[in-house]
Amino acid sequence: MSKGSNSLVAFLVGAGVGAALGVLFAPDTGDNTRDRLSYRLSKYQKELEDLIGDLVEGKEIHLNEAKTEGKRVISEAKSKAEGLLSDVNKLIEQINKDQN
Repeated sequence: MSKGSNSLVAFLVGAGVGAALGVLFAPDTGDNTRDRLSYRLSKYQKELEDLIGDLVEGKEIHLNEAKTEGKRVISEAKSKAEGLLSDVNKLIEQINKDQN
């Protein structure tokens, strides 16, 4: 994960913990506090699942782009190597003709 993604995840976790602690120490009945905490945790869980899904999708896109670019580079290198090999063979043939 990138530095920005790590920072975002850390921020979201910190916000969730801060909200949970704020709700726990708020002057309210236990039932109300647990209900609000449960609601907020489920909300943060959904947001975190969405964020993870987005990160995974983005990672797959980058991997596919990298694979495609890698295959293109390999193909170009192979083509250039074959061209050089052909040129070397022509030079060897020319040298052999000149020696005879």
